[in-house]
Amino acid sequence: MPIKRFLVQGLVQGVGFRYFVLQAARGLGLAGFVRNLPDGAVEAVARGNEDSLTSLESQLRKGPALSRVDSVSVENHASEMKERDFSIRH
Repeated sequence: MPIKRFLVQGLVQGVGFRYFVLQAARGLGLAGFVRNLPDGAVEAVARGNEDSLTSLESQLRKGPALSRVDSVSVENHASEMKERDFSIRH
């Protein structure tokens, strides 16, 4: 199954963004993780079918109500993932 890395920039920390991603990804049956980065961005790495990954990308571009998404970059992620579920990394 494909693995994608999403990098979300904007007002995405301190607004419930990671929990928003967690719920969206679990609802789509994806495995992976989401975490805050030191530069203020949020990174999500997800494994699943293409339709579910595309749906997650669409939801990331909108974000939760208190967020402001300026950009979302997407790249194929080449390394293996051990995750069986989707979680928040701290």
